[in-house]
Amino acid sequence: MIHIGLIGDYDQEVTAHRAIPQAIELAANELACPFELEWLATPLLEQQTEQMLSKYQALWAVPATPYASMEGALNGIKFAREQRVPFLGTCGGYQHMIIEYARNVLGLTEADHAESNPAASLKVVAPLACSLNEQTNTFKLHPGSSIAKIYGKNEIVEQYGICNYGLNAEFRHLFEQGELRITGVDSNGEARIIELAPHPFFIGTLFQPERSAFKNIIHPLISAFLQAAKA
Repeated sequence: MIHIGLIGDYDQEVTAHRAIPQAIELAANELACPFELEWLATPLLEQQTEQMLSKYQALWAVPATPYASMEGALNGIKFAREQRVPFLGTCGGYQHMIIEYARNVLGLTEADHAESNPAASLKVVAPLACSLNEQTNTFKLHPGSSIAKIYGKNEIVEQYGICNYGLNAEFRHLFEQGELRITGVDSNGEARIIELAPHPFFIGTLFQPERSAFKNIIHPLISAFLQAAKA
């Protein structure tokens, strides 16, 4: 039995929140992998984060932001990064992986999100030039990256949810040199996928692989996430 914690503030009206349990179940059934899911509202993670999260073999920071508590979400991401817990971040989860790393590894303590703090001095997550609501796109993966190995190819097609924010291009160079690196770009060359190289599984995507569940498709990224949890 693997225990999976979903970091986010559950809302039945959010498409991704309905999709994620279905996507995990599809992959788990194929892997013959019993699992339990638990939603972790972000305010719960503001204190005693390690105690709260130590029982999980995998964590997923889910879409729908701003989170009720950015601090709680960032604490959960930091825990997974430091404790080498398999971690997936999609859409808003991807965005907050960038903020957590900028603050706690790159030393940019004022790093922030333009959605939740428009007046921030260091908006490492900023509005996209164009909204990507419910669009599909072609993504090029960095050869040899973990995500390219998972898909078994260097070009993929995936779907966004309701997406208006991403990595601020002014800070892109910081994610081309360190351990948390851009490993996938969209058809315009914009950063859309990140991963932490020395981590067993620490991947973020601006697109939403969980949408595959609505077509009854077992998604390779979610299967790899569960396999990492089993390991």
